[in-house]
Amino acid sequence: MLDRTKPPETPDLPPFKLPPVFETRLANGLPVLLVEDRRFPLVTARLGFEGGSKLDPANLAGLAESTGALLTEGTARRSAREIAEEVAAIGGALRAGSGPDALLLSGNALAENLPRLLELMADVARNATFPEDEVALRKQNRQQELLAQRSEAAFLAEEKFAQAVYSPHPYSRQEPTPESIDRLDRAALAGFRDRCLVPNNAVLVLLGALPPRDRTLEMIEARFGDWARAEAPAAPPAEFPVPRRTITLVHRPGSVEADIRIGRLGIPRAHPDYFPLLVGNTILGGGASSRLFTNIREKQGFAYDAHSTIQPLKDSGSFAVITEVRNEVARPAIEALLGEMQRMAETDVAAAELATAGNYLSGVFVIRLETQDGLAGQLVATRLLGLPLEYLESYCARVRSVSPQAVRAAAGRSIHPERAAIVVVGDAGQILGQLEALGAVSVEEAQ
Repeated sequence: MLDRTKPPETPDLPPFKLPPVFETRLANGLPVLLVEDRRFPLVTARLGFEGGSKLDPANLAGLAESTGALLTEGTARRSAREIAEEVAAIGGALRAGSGPDALLLSGNALAENLPRLLELMADVARNATFPEDEVALRKQNRQQELLAQRSEAAFLAEEKFAQAVYSPHPYSRQEPTPESIDRLDRAALAGFRDRCLVPNNAVLVLLGALPPRDRTLEMIEARFGDWARAEAPAAPPAEFPVPRRTITLVHRPGSVEADIRIGRLGIPRAHPDYFPLLVGNTILGGGASSRLFTNIREKQGFAYDAHSTIQPLKDSGSFAVITEVRNEVARPAIEALLGEMQRMAETDVAAAELATAGNYLSGVFVIRLETQDGLAGQLVATRLLGLPLEYLESYCARVRSVSPQAVRAAAGRSIHPERAAIVVVGDAGQILGQLEALGAVSVEEAQ
Protein backbone atom coordinates (compact mmCIF):
# COMPACT_ATOMS: atom_id res chain seq x y z
CA MET A 1 0.00 0.00 0.00
CA LEU A 2 1.27 3.49 -0.88
CA ASP A 3 2.49 5.45 2.14
CA ARG A 4 1.36 9.00 1.43
CA THR A 5 3.16 10.36 4.49
CA LYS A 6 6.52 9.99 2.72
CA PRO A 7 7.61 11.72 -0.48
CA PRO A 8 8.44 9.41 -3.37
CA GLU A 9 12.09 8.51 -3.72
CA THR A 10 13.88 9.95 -6.71
CA PRO A 11 15.71 7.22 -8.62
CA ASP A 12 19.30 7.89 -9.54
CA LEU A 13 19.70 9.51 -12.93
CA PRO A 14 21.68 7.44 -15.39
CA PRO A 15 25.00 9.05 -16.42
CA PHE A 16 24.56 11.49 -19.29
CA LYS A 17 26.21 10.23 -22.45
CA LEU A 18 26.98 12.76 -25.14
CA PRO A 19 26.08 11.49 -28.61
CA PRO A 20 29.06 11.02 -30.96
CA VAL A 21 30.48 14.37 -32.02
CA PHE A 22 32.57 14.59 -35.17
CA GLU A 23 35.02 17.48 -35.07
CA THR A 24 37.02 18.95 -37.90
CA ARG A 25 38.41 22.31 -38.98
CA LEU A 26 38.37 24.04 -42.35
CA ALA A 27 41.58 25.36 -43.85
CA ASN A 28 40.54 28.90 -42.90
CA GLY A 29 40.41 27.93 -39.22
CA LEU A 30 36.63 27.44 -38.82
CA PRO A 31 35.96 24.62 -36.32
CA VAL A 32 33.02 22.36 -37.28
CA LEU A 33 31.09 20.01 -34.98
CA LEU A 34 28.61 17.51 -36.44
CA VAL A 35 26.10 15.51 -34.39
CA GLU A 36 23.50 13.14 -35.83
CA ASP A 37 19.99 13.06 -34.36
CA ARG A 38 17.45 11.26 -36.53
CA ARG A 39 14.49 11.37 -34.17
CA PHE A 40 12.98 14.18 -36.25
CA PRO A 41 13.50 15.39 -39.86
CA LEU A 42 15.08 18.61 -38.59
CA VAL A 43 18.48 20.25 -38.45
CA THR A 44 19.69 22.87 -35.99
CA ALA A 45 22.68 25.10 -36.67
CA ARG A 46 24.73 27.45 -34.52
CA LEU A 47 27.46 29.77 -35.78
CA GLY A 48 29.06 31.40 -32.75
CA PHE A 49 31.73 34.08 -32.58
CA GLU A 50 33.82 34.93 -29.55
CA GLY A 51 33.45 38.58 -28.67
CA GLY A 52 30.14 40.12 -27.77
CA SER A 53 29.76 43.33 -25.81
CA LYS A 54 33.19 43.04 -24.21
CA LEU A 55 34.57 44.10 -27.61
CA ASP A 56 32.40 47.24 -27.74
CA PRO A 57 34.41 50.47 -27.82
CA ALA A 58 33.90 52.56 -24.67
CA ASN A 59 31.88 55.17 -26.58
CA LEU A 60 29.80 52.63 -28.53
CA ALA A 61 28.19 50.45 -25.88
CA GLY A 62 25.63 48.21 -27.57
CA LEU A 63 27.57 47.85 -30.83
CA ALA A 64 27.72 44.03 -30.65
CA GLU A 65 24.04 43.93 -29.72
CA SER A 66 23.03 46.00 -32.74
CA THR A 67 25.36 44.12 -35.07
CA GLY A 68 23.62 40.88 -34.12
CA ALA A 69 20.18 42.41 -34.40
CA LEU A 70 20.89 43.73 -37.91
CA LEU A 71 22.70 40.75 -39.42
CA THR A 72 19.50 39.36 -40.90
CA GLU A 73 18.22 42.74 -42.15
CA GLY A 74 19.92 42.69 -45.53
CA THR A 75 22.99 41.44 -47.40
CA ALA A 76 24.64 42.22 -50.71
CA ARG A 77 22.37 39.60 -52.31
CA ARG A 78 19.16 39.66 -50.26
CA SER A 79 16.92 42.27 -48.69
CA ALA A 80 15.50 41.80 -45.21
CA ARG A 81 12.21 40.74 -46.73
CA GLU A 82 13.84 38.23 -49.04
CA ILE A 83 15.74 36.70 -46.12
CA ALA A 84 12.53 36.38 -44.10
CA GLU A 85 10.63 34.87 -47.02
CA GLU A 86 13.36 32.34 -47.76
CA VAL A 87 13.57 31.30 -44.11
CA ALA A 88 9.81 30.75 -44.07
CA ALA A 89 10.00 28.78 -47.33
CA ILE A 90 12.42 26.24 -45.84
CA GLY A 91 10.26 25.75 -42.75
CA GLY A 92 12.82 27.26 -40.44
CA ALA A 93 14.03 30.18 -38.40
CA LEU A 94 17.11 32.38 -38.44
CA ARG A 95 18.03 34.83 -35.71
CA ALA A 96 21.10 36.46 -34.23
CA GLY A 97 21.93 37.90 -30.85
CA SER A 98 24.82 38.73 -28.57
CA GLY A 99 25.90 38.65 -24.96
CA PRO A 100 28.96 39.76 -23.02
CA ASP A 101 31.26 37.09 -24.52
CA ALA A 102 29.76 36.02 -27.83
CA LEU A 103 27.67 36.82 -30.88
CA LEU A 104 25.52 33.90 -32.00
CA LEU A 105 23.72 33.16 -35.26
CA SER A 106 21.09 30.44 -34.77
CA GLY A 107 19.06 28.62 -37.39
CA ASN A 108 16.93 25.56 -37.93
CA ALA A 109 15.03 24.04 -40.83
CA LEU A 110 13.61 20.86 -42.23
CA ALA A 111 16.47 18.46 -42.88
CA GLU A 112 15.88 18.45 -46.65
CA ASN A 113 16.56 22.18 -46.69
CA LEU A 114 19.95 22.11 -44.97
CA PRO A 115 21.78 23.43 -48.09
CA ARG A 116 19.54 26.51 -48.20
CA LEU A 117 19.87 27.07 -44.45
CA LEU A 118 23.66 26.98 -44.69
CA GLU A 119 23.55 29.34 -47.67
CA LEU A 120 21.48 31.84 -45.69
CA MET A 121 23.69 31.62 -42.62
CA ALA A 122 26.84 32.10 -44.65
CA ASP A 123 25.32 35.06 -46.49
CA VAL A 124 24.23 36.99 -43.41
CA ALA A 125 27.45 36.25 -41.50
CA ARG A 126 29.75 37.20 -44.34
CA ASN A 127 27.82 39.75 -46.37
CA ALA A 128 25.53 41.76 -44.09
CA THR A 129 25.31 45.31 -45.44
CA PHE A 130 23.39 47.07 -42.65
CA PRO A 131 21.12 49.13 -44.93
CA GLU A 132 20.70 52.74 -43.89
CA ASP A 133 16.94 52.46 -43.46
CA GLU A 134 17.29 49.39 -41.26
CA VAL A 135 19.98 51.06 -39.15
CA ALA A 136 17.79 54.12 -38.70
CA LEU A 137 14.82 51.97 -37.68
CA ARG A 138 16.97 49.97 -35.28
CA LYS A 139 18.24 53.16 -33.62
CA GLN A 140 14.73 54.55 -33.27
CA ASN A 141 13.34 51.32 -31.82
CA ARG A 142 16.32 50.81 -29.50
CA GLN A 143 15.96 54.33 -28.10
CA GLN A 144 12.33 53.62 -27.29
CA GLU A 145 13.20 50.25 -25.75
CA LEU A 146 15.88 51.90 -23.64
CA LEU A 147 13.42 54.51 -22.40
CA ALA A 148 11.09 51.72 -21.30
CA GLN A 149 13.94 49.81 -19.67
CA ARG A 150 15.18 52.85 -17.78
CA SER A 151 11.74 53.37 -16.30
CA GLU A 152 12.15 50.06 -14.44
CA ALA A 153 13.90 49.96 -11.08
CA ALA A 154 15.24 46.47 -11.74
CA PHE A 155 17.04 47.63 -14.88
CA LEU A 156 18.63 50.57 -13.06
CA ALA A 157 19.72 48.29 -10.22
CA GLU A 158 21.26 45.75 -12.59
CA GLU A 159 23.07 48.49 -14.50
CA LYS A 160 24.53 50.07 -11.37
CA PHE A 161 25.45 46.67 -9.90
CA ALA A 162 27.44 45.75 -13.04
CA GLN A 163 29.31 49.03 -12.78
CA ALA A 164 30.07 48.48 -9.10
CA VAL A 165 31.38 44.96 -9.68
CA TYR A 166 33.20 45.17 -13.03
CA SER A 167 34.13 48.78 -13.81
CA PRO A 168 36.21 49.78 -15.71
CA HIS A 169 36.17 46.44 -17.58
CA PRO A 170 33.72 46.32 -20.54
CA TYR A 171 31.61 43.77 -18.65
CA SER A 172 30.32 46.82 -16.77
CA ARG A 173 28.73 48.14 -19.98
CA GLN A 174 26.30 45.43 -21.11
CA GLU A 175 23.60 47.85 -22.28
CA PRO A 176 23.73 50.82 -24.66
CA THR A 177 23.23 54.43 -23.68
CA PRO A 178 21.16 57.04 -25.55
CA GLU A 179 24.43 58.64 -26.69
CA SER A 180 25.97 55.40 -27.93
CA ILE A 181 22.81 54.60 -29.88
CA ASP A 182 22.96 58.03 -31.51
CA ARG A 183 26.59 57.39 -32.56
CA LEU A 184 25.75 54.06 -34.19
CA ASP A 185 26.21 53.99 -37.98
CA ARG A 186 26.91 51.59 -40.83
CA ALA A 187 30.67 52.10 -40.61
CA ALA A 188 30.76 51.04 -36.96
CA LEU A 189 28.56 48.00 -37.63
CA ALA A 190 30.62 46.91 -40.63
CA GLY A 191 33.80 47.43 -38.65
CA PHE A 192 32.57 45.16 -35.86
CA ARG A 193 31.52 42.55 -38.43
CA ASP A 194 34.92 42.63 -40.10
CA ARG A 195 36.82 42.35 -36.80
CA CYS A 196 34.71 39.78 -35.00
CA LEU A 197 32.89 37.73 -37.65
CA VAL A 198 35.85 35.86 -39.09
CA PRO A 199 36.11 32.07 -39.45
CA ASN A 200 39.05 31.56 -37.11
CA ASN A 201 37.09 33.38 -34.38
CA ALA A 202 34.03 31.16 -34.79
CA VAL A 203 32.60 27.68 -34.34
CA LEU A 204 29.92 25.99 -36.47
CA VAL A 205 27.67 23.33 -34.95
CA LEU A 206 25.25 21.24 -37.03
CA LEU A 207 22.93 18.83 -35.27
CA GLY A 208 20.05 16.72 -36.55
CA ALA A 209 19.12 14.47 -39.46
CA LEU A 210 22.26 15.27 -41.42
CA PRO A 211 23.21 13.88 -44.84
CA PRO A 212 26.17 11.47 -45.02
CA ARG A 213 29.25 13.08 -43.49
CA ASP A 214 31.18 13.61 -46.71
CA ARG A 215 28.16 15.29 -48.29
CA THR A 216 27.62 17.49 -45.22
CA LEU A 217 31.27 18.58 -45.24
CA GLU A 218 31.04 19.36 -48.96
CA MET A 219 28.06 21.67 -48.25
CA ILE A 220 29.96 23.43 -45.50
CA GLU A 221 33.12 23.79 -47.58
CA ALA A 222 31.15 25.20 -50.53
CA ARG A 223 29.63 27.96 -48.40
CA PHE A 224 32.31 28.71 -45.82
CA GLY A 225 35.57 27.38 -47.29
CA ASP A 226 36.54 30.56 -49.18
CA TRP A 227 35.78 32.80 -46.20
CA ALA A 228 39.09 34.57 -45.61
CA ARG A 229 40.60 34.22 -42.18
CA ALA A 230 41.78 37.35 -40.39
CA GLU A 231 43.44 38.29 -37.17
CA ALA A 232 40.95 37.55 -34.39
CA PRO A 233 40.15 40.48 -32.10
CA ALA A 234 41.98 40.55 -28.81
CA ALA A 235 39.83 40.41 -25.70
CA PRO A 236 40.31 43.28 -23.25
CA PRO A 237 42.67 42.49 -20.37
CA ALA A 238 40.96 40.44 -17.66
CA GLU A 239 41.60 43.10 -15.05
CA PHE A 240 38.87 43.67 -12.47
CA PRO A 241 38.57 45.75 -9.29
CA VAL A 242 39.17 44.13 -5.93
CA PRO A 243 35.77 43.48 -4.28
CA ARG A 244 34.96 45.96 -1.52
CA ARG A 245 31.99 47.03 0.55
CA THR A 246 30.12 49.93 -1.03
CA ILE A 247 26.55 51.17 -0.65
CA THR A 248 25.00 52.96 -3.62
CA LEU A 249 21.52 54.45 -3.62
CA VAL A 250 19.99 55.36 -6.96
CA HIS A 251 17.37 57.96 -6.11
CA ARG A 252 14.12 57.23 -7.93
CA PRO A 253 11.55 59.71 -6.60
CA GLY A 254 8.15 58.26 -5.80
CA SER A 255 9.21 54.60 -5.68
CA VAL A 256 7.10 52.72 -3.17
CA GLU A 257 9.55 49.82 -3.09
CA ALA A 258 13.31 49.42 -2.85
CA ASP A 259 14.98 47.25 -5.49
CA ILE A 260 18.04 45.64 -3.92
CA ARG A 261 21.15 43.95 -5.36
CA ILE A 262 23.92 42.71 -3.06
CA GLY A 263 26.92 40.89 -4.47
CA ARG A 264 30.46 40.89 -5.64
CA LEU A 265 32.91 39.86 -8.33
CA GLY A 266 32.60 36.16 -9.02
CA ILE A 267 34.41 33.60 -11.13
CA PRO A 268 34.75 32.61 -14.80
CA ARG A 269 32.97 29.50 -16.05
CA ALA A 270 36.17 27.42 -16.20
CA HIS A 271 37.09 28.14 -12.55
CA PRO A 272 37.35 25.13 -10.19
CA ASP A 273 34.86 26.84 -7.85
CA TYR A 274 32.11 26.83 -10.48
CA PHE A 275 30.35 23.63 -9.43
CA PRO A 276 30.49 24.28 -5.66
CA LEU A 277 29.15 27.79 -6.29
CA LEU A 278 26.44 26.48 -8.62
CA VAL A 279 25.23 24.10 -5.92
CA GLY A 280 25.59 26.70 -3.18
CA ASN A 281 23.69 29.30 -5.18
CA THR A 282 20.83 26.83 -5.72
CA ILE A 283 20.61 26.19 -1.99
CA LEU A 284 20.85 29.87 -1.13
CA GLY A 285 18.45 31.37 -3.65
CA GLY A 286 17.65 28.98 -6.46
CA GLY A 287 13.92 28.51 -6.03
CA ALA A 288 10.86 28.38 -3.81
CA SER A 289 12.56 26.02 -1.33
CA SER A 290 15.77 28.04 -1.10
CA ARG A 291 17.02 29.73 2.05
CA LEU A 292 16.41 33.25 0.76
CA PHE A 293 12.86 32.52 -0.36
CA THR A 294 12.04 30.75 2.89
CA ASN A 295 13.46 33.53 5.06
CA ILE A 296 12.75 36.75 3.17
CA ARG A 297 9.29 35.81 1.90
CA GLU A 298 7.87 33.02 4.03
CA LYS A 299 9.32 33.88 7.43
CA GLN A 300 9.84 37.65 7.34
CA GLY A 301 7.20 38.62 4.78
CA PHE A 302 9.48 41.30 3.38
CA ALA A 303 9.04 40.52 -0.31
CA TYR A 304 7.17 38.46 -2.88
CA ASP A 305 10.43 37.02 -4.18
CA ALA A 306 14.07 36.79 -3.12
CA HIS A 307 16.66 34.87 -5.08
CA SER A 308 20.34 34.69 -5.90
CA THR A 309 22.20 34.30 -9.13
CA ILE A 310 25.66 33.58 -10.45
CA GLN A 311 26.79 34.89 -13.83
CA PRO A 312 29.93 32.99 -14.81
CA LEU A 313 31.45 34.64 -17.88
CA LYS A 314 34.58 33.72 -19.79
CA ASP A 315 36.93 36.16 -18.08
CA SER A 316 35.20 36.71 -14.74
CA GLY A 317 31.70 36.65 -13.32
CA SER A 318 29.45 37.90 -10.56
CA PHE A 319 27.27 36.72 -7.70
CA ALA A 320 24.21 38.61 -6.45
CA VAL A 321 21.21 38.28 -4.18
CA ILE A 322 18.15 40.12 -5.46
CA THR A 323 14.86 41.25 -3.98
CA GLU A 324 12.36 44.11 -3.99
CA VAL A 325 10.85 45.17 -0.67
CA ARG A 326 8.58 47.80 0.85
CA ASN A 327 10.42 51.01 1.66
CA GLU A 328 9.85 50.70 5.39
CA VAL A 329 11.67 47.35 5.65
CA ALA A 330 14.68 48.12 3.43
CA ARG A 331 17.22 47.95 6.26
CA PRO A 332 16.02 44.73 7.96
CA ALA A 333 15.67 43.09 4.56
CA ILE A 334 19.26 43.97 3.65
CA GLU A 335 20.46 42.72 7.02
CA ALA A 336 18.60 39.45 6.47
CA LEU A 337 20.17 39.05 3.03
CA LEU A 338 23.63 39.73 4.41
CA GLY A 339 23.01 37.23 7.17
CA GLU A 340 22.08 34.47 4.77
CA MET A 341 25.15 35.20 2.64
CA GLN A 342 27.36 35.03 5.71
CA ARG A 343 25.78 31.78 6.91
CA MET A 344 26.41 30.19 3.52
CA ALA A 345 30.08 31.24 3.65
CA GLU A 346 30.75 30.22 7.24
CA THR A 347 28.76 27.01 7.92
CA ASP A 348 28.35 23.73 6.07
CA VAL A 349 25.12 23.15 4.19
CA ALA A 350 22.97 20.22 5.30
CA ALA A 351 23.22 16.88 3.53
CA ALA A 352 19.53 17.05 2.56
CA GLU A 353 20.00 20.50 0.99
CA LEU A 354 22.99 19.22 -0.94
CA ALA A 355 21.14 16.17 -2.25
CA THR A 356 18.10 18.21 -3.30
CA ALA A 357 20.22 20.76 -5.14
CA GLY A 358 22.23 18.04 -6.87
CA ASN A 359 19.12 16.20 -8.03
CA TYR A 360 17.51 19.39 -9.29
CA LEU A 361 20.56 20.65 -11.19
CA SER A 362 21.28 17.26 -12.74
CA GLY A 363 17.68 16.74 -13.80
CA VAL A 364 17.31 20.18 -15.36
CA PHE A 365 20.62 19.82 -17.20
CA VAL A 366 19.70 16.47 -18.76
CA ILE A 367 16.22 17.67 -19.73
CA ARG A 368 17.67 20.72 -21.48
CA LEU A 369 19.97 18.54 -23.55
CA GLU A 370 17.06 16.45 -24.83
CA THR A 371 16.19 19.03 -27.49
CA GLN A 372 18.26 19.88 -30.53
CA ASP A 373 18.30 23.54 -29.55
CA GLY A 374 19.46 22.73 -26.04
CA LEU A 375 22.29 20.42 -27.08
CA ALA A 376 23.46 22.67 -29.93
CA GLY A 377 23.51 25.63 -27.55
CA GLN A 378 25.61 23.75 -25.01
CA LEU A 379 28.04 22.52 -27.66
CA VAL A 380 28.69 25.97 -29.05
CA ALA A 381 28.96 27.42 -25.53
CA THR A 382 31.62 24.93 -24.48
CA ARG A 383 33.72 25.84 -27.48
CA LEU A 384 33.33 29.61 -27.07
CA LEU A 385 34.13 29.36 -23.36
CA GLY A 386 37.19 27.22 -23.99
CA LEU A 387 35.78 24.13 -22.26
CA PRO A 388 36.27 20.52 -23.43
CA LEU A 389 33.28 18.56 -24.71
CA GLU A 390 33.83 16.12 -21.84
CA TYR A 391 32.60 18.92 -19.61
CA LEU A 392 29.03 18.10 -20.66
CA GLU A 393 29.34 14.40 -19.87
CA SER A 394 30.92 15.07 -16.47
CA TYR A 395 28.45 17.81 -15.47
CA CYS A 396 26.01 15.67 -13.48
CA ALA A 397 28.75 13.71 -11.73
CA ARG A 398 30.56 16.89 -10.75
CA VAL A 399 27.38 18.47 -9.42
CA ARG A 400 26.59 15.40 -7.35
CA SER A 401 30.15 15.11 -6.01
CA VAL A 402 30.20 18.58 -4.43
CA SER A 403 30.77 18.37 -0.69
CA PRO A 404 29.49 20.68 2.08
CA GLN A 405 33.07 21.74 2.73
CA ALA A 406 33.58 22.68 -0.93
CA VAL A 407 30.41 24.78 -0.92
CA ARG A 408 31.48 26.62 2.22
CA ALA A 409 34.99 27.25 0.91
CA ALA A 410 33.78 28.54 -2.47
CA ALA A 411 31.13 30.69 -0.80
CA GLY A 412 33.78 32.15 1.46
CA ARG A 413 35.67 33.28 -1.61
CA SER A 414 32.73 34.56 -3.71
CA ILE A 415 29.61 34.98 -1.53
CA HIS A 416 30.79 36.28 1.85
CA PRO A 417 29.19 39.73 2.34
CA GLU A 418 32.22 41.38 3.92
CA ARG A 419 33.28 42.83 0.56
CA ALA A 420 29.89 42.90 -1.14
CA ALA A 421 28.57 45.88 -3.07
CA ILE A 422 25.07 46.96 -2.03
CA VAL A 423 22.97 48.69 -4.68
CA VAL A 424 19.49 50.00 -3.91
CA VAL A 425 17.13 51.79 -6.28
CA GLY A 426 14.35 53.70 -4.55
CA ASP A 427 13.13 56.94 -3.04
CA ALA A 428 15.99 58.48 -1.04
CA GLY A 429 13.55 60.29 1.22
CA GLN A 430 12.17 56.94 2.36
CA ILE A 431 15.26 54.76 2.59
CA LEU A 432 18.44 56.88 2.81
CA GLY A 433 18.39 56.98 6.61
CA GLN A 434 18.03 53.21 6.78
CA LEU A 435 21.00 52.70 4.48
CA GLU A 436 23.18 55.18 6.37
CA ALA A 437 22.78 52.99 9.44
CA LEU A 438 24.65 50.33 7.46
CA GLY A 439 27.55 52.55 6.35
CA ALA A 440 28.55 55.41 4.07
CA VAL A 441 26.11 55.83 1.18
CA SER A 442 26.77 57.21 -2.29
CA VAL A 443 23.61 58.76 -3.72
CA GLU A 444 23.03 59.09 -7.46
CA GLU A 445 20.06 60.33 -9.43
CA ALA A 446 18.19 57.92 -11.67
CA GLN A 447 18.93 58.81 -15.26
